Amino acid sequence: MVKKANIAKIRADAEAMYKKGDYYCSEAVIAAIRKNIVPDMPVEAIAMGSGFPVGIGGSKCTCGALTGGVIVLGYLFGRTTPGDEKVKKAMAISKELHDSFQENHKVLCCKVLTRGTKPGSAERMQKCVSFTGEMAAKTAELAARELHMKIE
Repeated sequence: MVKKANIAKIRADAEAMYKKGDYYCSEAVIAAIRKNIVPDMPVEAIAMGSGFPVGIGGSKCTCGALTGGVIVLGYLFGRTTPGDEKVKKAMAISKELHDSFQENHKVLCCKVLTRGTKPGSAERMQKCVSFTGEMAAKTAELAARELHMKIE
């Protein structure tokens, strides 16, 4: 794990990965955090996010950028042993991420967030790039705070 988190770089990396088509929203959030904060995170963690794009498997429900952030927070702060109280911390930090997104956008639903835009359009791409960067940055901020990392 690194000692400093460059939030602007994490945001830019996530946005670029999504915009270039390297990854979908949830995967890009995970990949950007992995690249910049937790390089020892198994690459399979990115694969864990592959079912969440376009609102969970294309269902257009919960925004994939948000779910990608929750996956990262679970990896960093969640439990692997039954009964471990760490789950409470993972849940509390994930709720902060959720509440931040909801405060900024009022809804979490992909189809509502992208209403009025056509799939593949520049307008929709820009919206999703923005959500992806926002969630990568907020996830990084929360992780850095909890891990007592310096923020750049």
